Amino acid sequence: MLRAVSSASLLLLATSIAAQAGGDPLQGKHVFNRCMACHEAATDRDKVGPHLKGVVGRTAGTAESFLGHYSEAMKNAGAGGLVWDEANLTEYLRAPKLKVPGNKMAFGGLTNDDDIANVIAYLKADPKP
Repeated sequence: MLRAVSSASLLLLATSIAAQAGGDPLQGKHVFNRCMACHEAATDRDKVGPHLKGVVGRTAGTAESFLGHYSEAMKNAGAGGLVWDEANLTEYLRAPKLKVPGNKMAFGGLTNDDDIANVIAYLKADPKP
């Protein structure tokens, strides 16, 4: 009996961790509302910051339409090999100034791990307008 309970508990824990790691794009869209003053995700239209359509897998500082507006820090990060994969996006969304010191983004970061995972899931889902 104890073994069955332990197995069930481990399965529930593993499922919970997997769900958190994958994030929820619908919740991410809600969280992304905080970003919309400066960024688009559903179109390739730039605002104060570059559009984030297709950002997952893109090298930092390389959105063609925003090339003349990136900070030197962001251009250098991309030239140094920074690619916006899930791990790098997680670090950047948590603390933009720590991940890419000297970047122009004024946003201080997201503090909730679920919010971060959800925003990344939203961006990976290739939002439609």
